[in-house]
Amino acid sequence: SRHERIHTRRPYHVDGADKYSLDDDLVNLEVLDEDTIIHQLQKRYADLQIYTYVGDILIALNPFQNLSIYSPQFSKLYHGVKRSSNPPHIFASADAAYQSMVTFSKDQCIIISGESGAGKTESAHLIVQHLTFLGKANNRALREKILQVNPLVEAFGNACTAINDNSSRFGKYLEMMFTPTGAVMGAKISEYLLEKSRVIKQAVGEKNFHIFYYIYAGLYHQKKLSEYRLPDKKPPRYIDNETGRVMHDIVTKDSYGRQFEAIQHCFRIIGFTDEEVYSVYRILTGILNTGNIEFAAISSQHQTDKSEVPNPEALDNAAALLSIGSEELQEALTSHCVVTRGETIIRTNTVDKAADVRDAMSKALYGRLFSWIVNRINTLLQPDKNIWQVTHHRIINAENGMNVGILDIFGFENFARNSFEQLCINIANEQIQFYFNQHIFALEQMEYQSEGIDATTVEYEDNRPLLDMFLQKPMGLLSLLDEESRFPQATDLTLVDKFEDNLRCKYFWRPKGVELSFGIQHYAGKVLYDACAFLEKNRDTLPADIVVVLRTSENKLLQQLFSSPLTKTGNLAQARARVTAASRSLPPQLSAGRIKVDTMEVMRHPEETTNMKRQTMASYFRYSLMDLLSKMVVGQPHFIRCIKPNDDREALTFSHERVLLQLRYTGILETVKIRQKGYSHRILFEEFVKRYYYLAFKAHETPLGSRENCLAILEKSKLDNWILGKTKVFLKYYHIEQLNLFLREVIGRVVVMQAYIKGWLGARRYKKVKEKRENSAVTIQSAWRGYEARRKYKEIRNRRTDAAIHIQAAFRGYIVRKNYTRLKNSTGCVADLQLMSSCSTSDFGCEEHWQRTSNQSSPVVPDFLDKQTKKKDLDEISASPFILKHSFEMNDSQSISQSQSVADHQLSSPLRSHRKGGSENCLEQKLRTPRRRCQQPKMLNSPEDNMYYNQLNGTLEYQGSKRKPRKLGQIKVLDGEDEYYKSLSAVESIPEDDSFLSSPSPPSSRGVSFAQS
Repeated sequence: SRHERIHTRRPYHVDGADKYSLDDDLVNLEVLDEDTIIHQLQKRYADLQIYTYVGDILIALNPFQNLSIYSPQFSKLYHGVKRSSNPPHIFASADAAYQSMVTFSKDQCIIISGESGAGKTESAHLIVQHLTFLGKANNRALREKILQVNPLVEAFGNACTAINDNSSRFGKYLEMMFTPTGAVMGAKISEYLLEKSRVIKQAVGEKNFHIFYYIYAGLYHQKKLSEYRLPDKKPPRYIDNETGRVMHDIVTKDSYGRQFEAIQHCFRIIGFTDEEVYSVYRILTGILNTGNIEFAAISSQHQTDKSEVPNPEALDNAAALLSIGSEELQEALTSHCVVTRGETIIRTNTVDKAADVRDAMSKALYGRLFSWIVNRINTLLQPDKNIWQVTHHRIINAENGMNVGILDIFGFENFARNSFEQLCINIANEQIQFYFNQHIFALEQMEYQSEGIDATTVEYEDNRPLLDMFLQKPMGLLSLLDEESRFPQATDLTLVDKFEDNLRCKYFWRPKGVELSFGIQHYAGKVLYDACAFLEKNRDTLPADIVVVLRTSENKLLQQLFSSPLTKTGNLAQARARVTAASRSLPPQLSAGRIKVDTMEVMRHPEETTNMKRQTMASYFRYSLMDLLSKMVVGQPHFIRCIKPNDDREALTFSHERVLLQLRYTGILETVKIRQKGYSHRILFEEFVKRYYYLAFKAHETPLGSRENCLAILEKSKLDNWILGKTKVFLKYYHIEQLNLFLREVIGRVVVMQAYIKGWLGARRYKKVKEKRENSAVTIQSAWRGYEARRKYKEIRNRRTDAAIHIQAAFRGYIVRKNYTRLKNSTGCVADLQLMSSCSTSDFGCEEHWQRTSNQSSPVVPDFLDKQTKKKDLDEISASPFILKHSFEMNDSQSISQSQSVADHQLSSPLRSHRKGGSENCLEQKLRTPRRRCQQPKMLNSPEDNMYYNQLNGTLEYQGSKRKPRKLGQIKVLDGEDEYYKSLSAVESIPEDDSFLSSPSPPSSRGVSFAQS
């Protein structure tokens, strides 16, 4: 059970639910008087038919029990069907608003009104439930979030009163946002005028807000009372009452524990983080501990109005839960700073003043926390931007969107003692009643006169003069209240006297014998108000010292609550203000005086900084009404009148007098008459033709918005009891439903035809796309095959080229080894070896010279050449005594050179059969590539050295070498390995044989050899 609702065990049955009765609509009654209407409602209520139509208005009688007519099966019954197909139901009103929104692409507004305890909150919950069902979207999580909004805000904003166990103590306007196709995409809630005074004090027989009892019971069952510094024996002062059964109910009632679990579920489903929920719980329990702080007077020689906290336990508990210093909190409660002529003066507070500051802090904490929760819900339920990107044609109007608003505001109240809160609540209900009268009676009759329609005038009670008495400036009641609140010396008695002097009308009176009372004649009856504490409640003063201390809290949420400014309606602004570093670093006793003025300016609305006037609760309330009306007038209204059948909250008990009184002041009888005789729908010719031209014209035609075309549509539709005015079509309340059904049927046929045409076009388009894809696939395959063939051919060609190179290298190596073997075994090779042995001084030098000579004669030698064989042969040759005893002679050198030339010639051209002797080749290699070693150069200046240098330099320049000769002083000394150069010093001249010097050098490039081969 939600919030202690009264239930009975009697089940609900719907007899003949598929049959429509004329009794379902009071407009169908032949006799229209109060007795007939009361009898009809009482008869239906006895049959558990709690809903009744008055034209397009729904009357809902509170059954005070659970009924089984709100299940998903009933939701399916009231989905896009004719209203007369099913019995009256609140789902039908929700469906009517939804269908109007989708059909006409216009915002809708569902206004729920009635007394406190008539069932407005539950009706609003059922409407949200059905709208969520109708606007099903793929995002199921979003639907779950929207359904959890009402239970969460009700726990924080509803309370038990003397006449209602779940009374709304704030005004709520919920906007459900939909896409153009009708899918729900988000929600936004606006709250107005929370009754914060209930936090600190409740009337006899009433309770505090539900959340305090839920959290206390939940923490008790979770064994966490000690963690949140809450007592388990005596309840805190803010939730204690005169019965003394609060703790007993918290411990024994299972409903409190279940509701706490439900609240935790709501927080989790909507998207609150665990850290945020933990901070909310600490603030709530901190408020409860703050209420337990007591003050005592301190008497001294010079001052007797000073107060202190005798028992610091509650102070320490509150400070710990709020994450602030206990000493700073105590100083802010027991003293305040006054800035006079630039000087800061600290003054102490009396016991009563300290108690007022404590209560003001508690009210501010709860009020700002409630506003933060609402803002956080709006942030988590705001529409996704990606949805608007899909429907880009409405992206300009994304913020306002197409929505259905549900108004659930506190009902009219008349208690034994009515205070400032009841005055604001009843003024709000006066405004709602005025809106109802204007829409149902005043505007309709004005249309009759302007369009020249002869219609019967219906008399109704206009409450405009009463609203003027409340809201007009500067002599309205709220303006007088604000003016008196600005005077420091004003009292509640002077306020009542000012009311009596300035409000001289039939709606205001002052009873005799009661000084602090005045009476108001409301549309719902006379109400006597107690003016005690009117000025204090209207001022709603929060000392700046408290703000500074709370801003220094380590709780980030608490910092945010007192850093953000308040809006015109008194709610916490969405924008997040920064906390100044000074308020964090400086001690409160120093920082309070320094930023006194700045803190007050932050608390004021920006407009107030120009005239230095502080906002009051009356001004907040005035702006709240303006904001609420601005939202309501945008959409097409749908009214639901909730009736309270009895004051005892008993099921199936129908009080004739109570119901008749509510029917009178709500104007139900006048509404029945004007719905029966009047024309509730008035549509311009152009709009009517644009909306319904499908019924009489072809789809491709664009008829003008003329009177004749409107007449053709109406005659084609076979409607009756309609009238054409000068510029508008006047229709009965049921005509719109019939026209919409006809239009839906015609559009349904068009949709079927469009489906077939679109299917044919799609099939043809698919064939073209398929053929194009097949051709594209063939092209891609052809290109790929060509690429693969070229790649494979390139691989084969590269392999062949590599194989040819290896073959050529092997063949060249074979030729070199063959020539080497032949030269080694020949007589000329022996003489050449003798010559080399005579010019070498060591075996190592001869071996090195022979290897270099063989390398130059064949630059390209494969790696697989048998080096070990060559080395072995060279060792044998160098070890021969015969070679070491002979000297070098020129003839032998020529023979070696001729032998090497023959070998090179055979290597470069396969057609040549042999090459010259190896001795000529060896001599040529000696002259062309002398051995150089990385040693420190030695200086030689002998005549033999100069002759050697000149001969060697001339030979190198002749061969085209790029190496430059050294200077005479830098000539390198011959190494032991270069001993064969000594023979040059004994030779006086070298024959300059052209054939010897110009002999072609062997090719040294593998690429050239490959080309020649």
